[in-house]
Amino acid sequence: MVASPIFGLWSNYRPRKEPLIVSIFISVAANCLYAYVHLPASHNKYYMLVARGLVGFGAGNVAVVRSYIAGATSLQERTGSMANTSACQALGFILGPVFQTCFALIGEKGVTWDTIKLQINMYTAPVLLGAFLGILNIILILAILREHRVDDSGRQCKSINFEEASPDEVQDPQGNIDQVAVASTNVLFFVVLFIFALFETIVTPLTMDMYAWTREQAVLYGGIILAALGVEAVIIFMGIKLLSKKIGERAILLGGLIVVWVGFFILLPWGNQFPKIQWQDLRNNSIPNTTFGEIIITLWKSPRDDHNEGPTGCPIEQAWCLYTPMIHVAQFLTSAVLIGIGYPSCNVMSYTLYSKILGPKPQGVYMGWLTASGSAARILGPVFISQVYTSWGPRWAFSLVCGLVVLTITLLGVVYRRLIAFSVRRGRIPE
Repeated sequence: MVASPIFGLWSNYRPRKEPLIVSIFISVAANCLYAYVHLPASHNKYYMLVARGLVGFGAGNVAVVRSYIAGATSLQERTGSMANTSACQALGFILGPVFQTCFALIGEKGVTWDTIKLQINMYTAPVLLGAFLGILNIILILAILREHRVDDSGRQCKSINFEEASPDEVQDPQGNIDQVAVASTNVLFFVVLFIFALFETIVTPLTMDMYAWTREQAVLYGGIILAALGVEAVIIFMGIKLLSKKIGERAILLGGLIVVWVGFFILLPWGNQFPKIQWQDLRNNSIPNTTFGEIIITLWKSPRDDHNEGPTGCPIEQAWCLYTPMIHVAQFLTSAVLIGIGYPSCNVMSYTLYSKILGPKPQGVYMGWLTASGSAARILGPVFISQVYTSWGPRWAFSLVCGLVVLTITLLGVVYRRLIAFSVRRGRIPE
């Protein structure tokens, strides 16, 4: 969130290779620090915190990548190129957990390279792979990437910097960008990332509460579900490239939000079947916010879990577990499929429209703010859903999400006509 506007501003005035190489080098150094975090005699947790913080800082180069694509493609090419990038990102999210699962076979002890005091085990192997891929990225940037800029019609621009653009191309001053459309798209992007962040956060606790899964089962099955959503996203990204040519980006964004709303609406609890209660904790803990009758029922039912290896089900500390119907597996899977359709559609359309609204001038800073808004959403989404779900349960949590999506659809309806390309608004290119 902090780094995105910084790298974006850098890319506006200097060759994009510079912020890309520096940001990737920061990530490589951070991963190496993580691999050696066991060496210091004390304060190891602070070194780990610094390592993870630097990895996040290095990830701010996404703004540079998107601004490069926006500047290197015409309006006709933009959606397909953004979709390709999003598909590669989704593929990374799929393969990352797969590699990490494979590295688990190395075990906690692993092997030690005494000469450089490097431990290679299930915890350090993933970051070492990340460092290797970062070095490979730097080599590829130096060897292959070239500066390339075209205007919205696809005509070549001579320079990477707006101030030195070809003299025959008349550029508009910064103030002519539709700032209302820019701000609205930032809000839309924030909500889209916010919704998916809270969904991937709630998968594990929700399945543990509703289906009495153990932690191991919840992590395993949840990982499979999220990986399947990643595959689904890649397919959606490829389909969007074709669909956008027929109905346009705004219609796909609106349709994606509607699909997301339906997905969360399906998640609302209904029926008269209730989740299994985690009674075992009652032996050592008081029961908050429950009536005397509920306590008696709890005491009467608790012995049935004596044979279990550990407590599973909906914790008794969450009082809503006693009166909220369970979310059936079919509900959850259907919802996941719909959100897996709606989210990638909204995601790629948000920053595709954003890049078109900004026009042919360098977009590094604006893309930095868009990326920062998405990062803020990924911070706030898990906090929001964790607090609301734990305190009030899935009915309130998903009702509030549905309400948020309705407000977002309303905002989109209000600014719908303003979400058009800069050159179209200026009358240079027909819509």
